[in-house]
Amino acid sequence: MSRRVVRQSKFRHVFGQAAKADQSYEDIRVSKVTWDSSFCAVNPKFLAIIVEAGGGGAFIVLPLAKTGRVDKNYPLVTGHTAPVLDIDWCPHNDNVIASASDDTTVMVWQIPDYTPMRNITEPIITLEGHSKRVGILCWHPTARNVLLSAGGDNVIIIWNVGTGEVLLSLDDMHPDVIHSVCWNSNGSLLATTCKDKTLRIIDPRKGQVVANNFEEPVALQEMDTSNGVLLPFYDPDSSIVYLCGKGDSSIRYFEITDEPPFVHYLNTFSSKEPQRGMGFMPKRGLEVNKCEIARFYKLHERKCEPIIMTVPRKSDLFQDDLYPDTPGPEPALEADEWLAGQDAEPVLISLRDGYIPPKHRELRVTKRNILDVRPPSGPRRSQSASDAPLSQQHTLETLLEEIKALREQVQAQEQRITALENMLCELVDGTD
Repeated sequence: MSRRVVRQSKFRHVFGQAAKADQSYEDIRVSKVTWDSSFCAVNPKFLAIIVEAGGGGAFIVLPLAKTGRVDKNYPLVTGHTAPVLDIDWCPHNDNVIASASDDTTVMVWQIPDYTPMRNITEPIITLEGHSKRVGILCWHPTARNVLLSAGGDNVIIIWNVGTGEVLLSLDDMHPDVIHSVCWNSNGSLLATTCKDKTLRIIDPRKGQVVANNFEEPVALQEMDTSNGVLLPFYDPDSSIVYLCGKGDSSIRYFEITDEPPFVHYLNTFSSKEPQRGMGFMPKRGLEVNKCEIARFYKLHERKCEPIIMTVPRKSDLFQDDLYPDTPGPEPALEADEWLAGQDAEPVLISLRDGYIPPKHRELRVTKRNILDVRPPSGPRRSQSASDAPLSQQHTLETLLEEIKALREQVQAQEQRITALENMLCELVDGTD
């Protein structure tokens, strides 16, 4: 039998605990999609979960402050024509989320701080470039508006969401289905796994595979005989990796060090019910006054339950060793700077005084005007025929301006209606 190395560590006694019943989100219509990814995503403001939507694609976004039973008529984010396969919050804007679908598109959405009255059906932008379903999304960790998508066509596309344009397309590096993609800390390299059982390290701007087929693993940890998909979550601030088995009921966590044997088993959190998926809260969304070092959102069949990891400490003062400066919501680069070859580490913030999410910030998309592209030259049949495109262009631009103005007016009225309803609720509660 192998001998387990017990190492003295400040994380040796990390304590995992399920949240109380009134801190969970109940009666959520969870999708039956069997895609190998986590089906919920969380940030300091919102929890997003993929749900059923009458054969189409949709997900639900819940404010973290409002727990308990979810109304069956709660508005959804719906716009895809096929099931949603992955969702990912923008690390630089807590109100922006991207979704990938079986309909081959990626959509980027603006989520308001108030609860909308109706389904959100209009994305900020729809990104079209894949020929098969899109199952993987991953925002760039340091560059603003840079989003990666990977599809069943074995292609990775890196987008500038701010313009809707393709920055890079990596279409000849994977001979089979891509299973997962991850950026390194400054977004200069990608790590991918593929059905061909090869791990690749890719420099996307050079379009080159810089390393693959590692001969020997740094460490090999035998888990169990389960054939469920592992959902790994790594916290670079504490050097702890959490392994959540899909369909399993436990979370195993290990500390990673630079010294042999490199991987040190810490503990296992176990519960009675298996998890269908997991969401992982960014470090800036944790409660530092409770020594909370990680928080998961465990997806059951009809509810989502927070799982809180804490390090027991006698003092309630801020613990510097548990909370080094961590990546904040400000990007370090613009998309064109990153594409030009610049790299920058994440902009760090201190959690000493806790983290207060910034107010609603709107993502503005500036798309190139396709009408600026000249039509191919050809023979002119008559003067009136040549004048027609100019008139049509003017009419189209006028219509687009009117549509934009009406849409802004509708959004403003929705916010006013919501504010009035909230005032009415407060008045009613005050008279009880």
